[in-house]
Amino acid sequence: MSTVFISRFLLRLVEFLSRWERRMYWVLAAAFLGSLLFLLIFFYRASSILVPATGGTYIEGSVGELRPLNPWFAVTNDVNRDIVSLVFAGLLKYNPQTKEIEDDLATVTVSADGRVYTATLKESVYWHDSNEDDPHPVTADDILFTFKIVQDPQFPNSLLRQNFQGIGIEKINERTVQFRLEEPYGFFRSNLTLGLLPKRSFEGIPSAKLDQALDFGFSPIGAGPYRFKSIVQTDLSSEVTLERFERDLPPLHRLDRVVFRIFSDFTTLLSDLRSLDGVRLVPRNENGEPIIPQRFQARNYTLPQYVALFFNLDRPFLQDRNLRLGLQLGTNKQAIIGSIHEAVIVDTPLLELDVSDWRYQFDPALAQGALFESNWHLPEKIRLQRLLEKNEANASGILHIDPIVLLDTGAVLTITGTLVSVGERGTVNDMPIQVHPDNSQWWTVALPTHGGTGSIMLGENLIRLRNTKGNVIDSFYLWRTSDTREYRRASEEQRLLELFLYSKAQAIPLHERISVSDLFLDHGFLRRRTDNDTVDIRMNDEGKRLELTLLTSPSPLVYEKIAEVIQSHWRQLGVAVKVEIPDTREAFEDRLFRRDYDILLFGQSLLDNLDSYPYWHSSGVQKQTENRGELKLDAYNLSQYTSFATDALLEVIRGTTREGERQESLKKLREVIKNDVPAIFLYSPLYTFAHKDELLGVELGDLSLHSDRFLTLHRWYTQQKRTFKTGRGWLSFIGWIVNLFGEEHTIKESE
Repeated sequence: MSTVFISRFLLRLVEFLSRWERRMYWVLAAAFLGSLLFLLIFFYRASSILVPATGGTYIEGSVGELRPLNPWFAVTNDVNRDIVSLVFAGLLKYNPQTKEIEDDLATVTVSADGRVYTATLKESVYWHDSNEDDPHPVTADDILFTFKIVQDPQFPNSLLRQNFQGIGIEKINERTVQFRLEEPYGFFRSNLTLGLLPKRSFEGIPSAKLDQALDFGFSPIGAGPYRFKSIVQTDLSSEVTLERFERDLPPLHRLDRVVFRIFSDFTTLLSDLRSLDGVRLVPRNENGEPIIPQRFQARNYTLPQYVALFFNLDRPFLQDRNLRLGLQLGTNKQAIIGSIHEAVIVDTPLLELDVSDWRYQFDPALAQGALFESNWHLPEKIRLQRLLEKNEANASGILHIDPIVLLDTGAVLTITGTLVSVGERGTVNDMPIQVHPDNSQWWTVALPTHGGTGSIMLGENLIRLRNTKGNVIDSFYLWRTSDTREYRRASEEQRLLELFLYSKAQAIPLHERISVSDLFLDHGFLRRRTDNDTVDIRMNDEGKRLELTLLTSPSPLVYEKIAEVIQSHWRQLGVAVKVEIPDTREAFEDRLFRRDYDILLFGQSLLDNLDSYPYWHSSGVQKQTENRGELKLDAYNLSQYTSFATDALLEVIRGTTREGERQESLKKLREVIKNDVPAIFLYSPLYTFAHKDELLGVELGDLSLHSDRFLTLHRWYTQQKRTFKTGRGWLSFIGWIVNLFGEEHTIKESE
């Protein structure tokens, strides 16, 4: 019986119903259809799930300056690097989820000896300008062009050129290229993440002028997941639009477009916030909280970076390890990161290591102990040491005099002793001794204070006792004053000296003992230290004060705050710090280049390979020369640190292909650097990326660069769709209804 027949039958049937019955009929029919529709919707929702859908646009705001988009020259511009990371693709790419370097446009294999890297392009890899009439595949010639031109001495990016020095690059066939290394280099795969460039776009351009290829730079052609569409300059920003490039390579990116809006400052960015889906590098307020707009979600992350205080070990006084150790122990890292609202303390430059078994501890007492053993001493220690030396000298001879005397000018000091070892013709300060009138076995002498032979002057005096032959048989240090206040200070100093000696000998109870840290030099004399007493500046044996110059960069601004905290911390240790911040970045870099500093507050980045070799191997030390032209451009060892043990371990870490050997060498290297103290490692900066709640699937992972957040862009989406679960479909509806009502019937029977 057909559906049409049934429908006609029902309509004819209605004609025989009364008016009231027809109303009830339509009400029941509507209720039936409504119930059926409700069940269908309920069934669909119960039998389906929401999944990401292709489509949508992501608009991100950032602060910076747009420059030509070229992977050769995007190293120093993070805004450009973001865009370049989507337009261009390399042979390999970093995976923030696994923290490994993986295949991208090519499959790369490594020879057993770690010297030969063979890159084979995947099938159907095309440049963005490819079309049916003019297909433009990526070939081995493009690989050769991208890397070999970097080796040209005229190539304008010397930092990038250093990564490929001494490497042979050879074309095997149209899709395969080999890289031949002189020595094994375990981190070479990271160099192959450089975005490839099309050879034909640069024909006729000399290598020295590649950075001036503005036509390409502002209309780039790459082989990445998104292709360049346009640059539009508005009153508020520069707007770069990218479109998804259909390619056969996984993973599939869902967003149709990515738009970068580049503003001159964050205030201008906030004025256009409604048009943005994400904000790059969100700044923080005075309380250290990210300035996150409403309806935006904050995602904090760190990079393999650290900020440190680098000791310039070319400075003779900083070659004192105890001094460096004392400064490290006296640096309160928690107070530093608290003052600038950071969170991640760093204790070693080897960021891939788990350092839970050893953490730096701030300990002012141990800091003073290390500095006590250094060549730099507090005035209290120098004074105490001098008193101890005089006390020891005075105690060992036959002269027994009060070490301090209160005598006005015109008075005399009478000294006595036995004639046994002196003889009757002995002298004291060239004045002849006399036989004591009351005892012929003793002698006596009266030393004047008004000047002339044998007189005792104000201040320090050395009393010399000579025998009949004129030989000095004893000396005694005596201090004279005519001021009662000075005498009281000197007497208190002598009392504290005796108390210190008893303490050192453990001859008095523990609670009565004192150390040099309990003493304070006041008006040239030691007294008990009080809470209001400040620490004086340390001096060396030559009397030179310990004054250090701390150089830092004018940006970021937090460096100035850190420098002020360091200045305060070290002043409590008896170290004077002069903070110098050049007015311009250029002036700072000039001083950095020439190593014109005692201490440098600066940051270093290890990138995705976490290679510490450039920063701590002795090959990175800057030359000592007045000729600027002879200075090394690749001198990244900011501490001028040289160590045979460190060099050997860094070379093993770079060259080995065995992970176990690498980890063991890293642990040994950590101990060497920890013991040598070439720098004080402070913290790793915390960054914030914000996006609207409507942007889903955002997973950052362990980033090595800010632009690495786009390495998971294929997971991001703004649109969703429903799809049936596995094994479900519209044909399952009847069975679902039967099961649904069957379950209800079973429940009622059980009740």
